[in-house]
Amino acid sequence: MSSSTRRMRALPVAVVGAAALLLAACGSSTDPAASSAPATSGAASSSAPASNLPKTLVFSPIGLQIPAMKGLSEGVTGYGASQGWEVIVQDPALDPAKQAQQVQEVLESGRAGAVWAIAITPKSMGQAVKTAQEKGVPILINGTPEEWGFDGPQPGITFDYIDYAAGGTAVGEQLGKCINEKLGGKAQVIYGASREGTAGKKESDDAFKAALASTAPGATIVQEWTISDRQASQTDVGNILQGKPDVNAVAAANDEGALGALGAFKAAGKELPCLVEFGGNDEVLALVKAGTIYASVALQFGDDMKQSFDTLVKMQADPTAKGEILTVPQKVITAAG
Repeated sequence: MSSSTRRMRALPVAVVGAAALLLAACGSSTDPAASSAPATSGAASSSAPASNLPKTLVFSPIGLQIPAMKGLSEGVTGYGASQGWEVIVQDPALDPAKQAQQVQEVLESGRAGAVWAIAITPKSMGQAVKTAQEKGVPILINGTPEEWGFDGPQPGITFDYIDYAAGGTAVGEQLGKCINEKLGGKAQVIYGASREGTAGKKESDDAFKAALASTAPGATIVQEWTISDRQASQTDVGNILQGKPDVNAVAAANDEGALGALGAFKAAGKELPCLVEFGGNDEVLALVKAGTIYASVALQFGDDMKQSFDTLVKMQADPTAKGEILTVPQKVITAAG
């Protein structure tokens, strides 16, 4: 496994951003639906006319035990109420089979006017998505069409994903800019990469390296580490610094990697002139504002929540029409704004 904010700021950036990173990770690192893949044709003749669909959104996050998911559900509920909609929040508790059953049951009940599902695994949700199509209930799911076994937009389905290639490019460009400004274009760089199997890892890594080489050709990536959590990253970066004490620039694929690296430099009594990361939680953005972190490529999940909800409302007018392919907005945040 985000996702910050331009509507009713009921959700803190940290909560919504974490939720969206989970959203992407759950949608992109799993197998696409196989025999249970949603239908590729229009809704069946049993579809309810759009005018008969209730203004009721069923929101199925991966589990309310995760604070980020609970916060996101509260934000969706609040925004929905402001638009005159009822929101039914489900809690599959990280159980793919339970999530599929819950969504299937509410679709069969006729209560759902639209569904927003952050699928734990796309494969488990295939039949529920197919049922939504057959009943003419618009559905929004996380990931790209390809991750669900499709080759493009589908009737009654909107896909929402994080563009990791764009994020990696922005991180590389910002780190290169910092190196050119502060270090005369030359730097020893270490890079915190996501674990294997994480959503968008290859796209993000490749784009970052290409953008850094283009923006600051005098910079050299001398080592990488794999991010698991903040404390592990602090330990890993601390170990790297013992063998490579001249490292003076860091990029990280997420907030925890960046904060861990910052802790390692502080513990070693070293300055870190150039640190750029992807994510943008509250703690990171405060450090950007203070000038401690050069830049964050921040996921705008408040904006994404609004565009997702508004898209489902629009889809009710014709649930058999092909849905949209949305991307989570990103914004480069620096101390200058």
